[in-house]
Amino acid sequence: MNEVVRAELSVVVIGAGPVGLAAAAHLLERGLEPLVLEQGADAGAAVRAWGHVRLFSPWRYDVDGAARRLLETHGWTVPAADDLPTGSDLVDRYLAPLAATPEIAPRLRTGTRVVGVTRDGADKTRSLGRERRAYRVRTVGPDGQVEDLLARAVVDASGTWGRSNPLGTGGLPAVGEEDAARFLAGPLPDVLGRGRTRFAGAHTLVVGMGHSAANTLLSLVELSETAPGTRVSWAIRGGSARRLFGGGTDDELPARGLLGTRLRDAVDAGRLTLVRWTSIERLVPGERTVRVLGTSRDDALDLDVDVIVDATGFRPDLDMLREVRLDLDPALECPRALAELIDPNQHSCGTVPPHGETLLAHPDAGFYLVGMKSYGRAPTFLLATGYEQVRSIAAALAGDRVAADLVQLDLPATGVCSTDLGADNGAGGDGVEGAACCGSAAPEPELVTIGFATGVAHGRAGDAARGDG
Repeated sequence: MNEVVRAELSVVVIGAGPVGLAAAAHLLERGLEPLVLEQGADAGAAVRAWGHVRLFSPWRYDVDGAARRLLETHGWTVPAADDLPTGSDLVDRYLAPLAATPEIAPRLRTGTRVVGVTRDGADKTRSLGRERRAYRVRTVGPDGQVEDLLARAVVDASGTWGRSNPLGTGGLPAVGEEDAARFLAGPLPDVLGRGRTRFAGAHTLVVGMGHSAANTLLSLVELSETAPGTRVSWAIRGGSARRLFGGGTDDELPARGLLGTRLRDAVDAGRLTLVRWTSIERLVPGERTVRVLGTSRDDALDLDVDVIVDATGFRPDLDMLREVRLDLDPALECPRALAELIDPNQHSCGTVPPHGETLLAHPDAGFYLVGMKSYGRAPTFLLATGYEQVRSIAAALAGDRVAADLVQLDLPATGVCSTDLGADNGAGGDGVEGAACCGSAAPEPELVTIGFATGVAHGRAGDAARGDG
């Protein structure tokens, strides 16, 4: 195989979610050839899985600039800037039309799973001539056929959806967790919609202390008002839920304050049972219920429940990247240079600074993790930040170093992971790029650009390159 990375090779983009499709739009705008590989049957398949969730970030922060410019050439109308979309809205009104454009549609393969990435003809240990070799991307198509594709660069925007953290302690699954899989409802169940029958009259255990857990808990509490016998238990690994309860009416973000206040009131009123200092050690599946065993603050943990909601967060799938030379932070499993900027011990969604190609680069040049996957185990990902990542990467791949290094993001200073103003459903806090992405409060209904055009500085509406990010 020719070791020279030929200019005509495509840039393979893994994942056709919001950030993956944005990457394709920016690559096209730069005159580069993208090939987007999506595991699901359609673009935005992972987003569709949590379609009932309403994002906290309004449309202005949910549409990439290059994607918008491409869509508008085909008569697309941008949604109202300050409206809050659900996941289904995001797919139906944005991702599906973007994937259907004549520019992207022939460059998108759905039902295609990536199972491995390597340098063509060289495993991770081989150094000689490595930088001149193309990438070989191994895929499995919808018919099960294996196909290897060559690429000049790879942008992995596959997210973390479907890779929930385990229920057990120390990052390991509880004993019996795999055998109890039929009792696990996933991290974002549609409690008041498609999943109502499963949860009504049942005893549900929610594990986790992010906004995903909070909104699921509030949905279950609401369900219990009309469905007799519905019981809700909430297990957290720490000793206090104060961080999630927030500042109430003093919170800088009213929706976040409302969410925390409602949850605290539900706990105080005894409408759900809070179990603190929880350590789940074993799951024992029965015929109709699963027994949850472990320890808690006050006693041994021993619960019989009908359903478990694992809202403990996500982790990236790195198995398919074993032959790529990555430089990852040992704790967060994100690009090492990015770790300090996104550490959840120091940052919330809105305090993570914009960053681009330089911080996302790995020892194997031309390979990038972007979007939620670039954050590893950190839950602080902001969708608009992912758009800025891929804009910078596209500029770098096109040889425009100045534009690649000019990373800017005009967002309110205070951010909050996605929630719902009605506090019925929501996501975030557990960092879901393929699920809900973090959002930030908007002080005024003003459009901003997320992903500016070549040679145009990023700024407010009225600048030469407009977008509603």
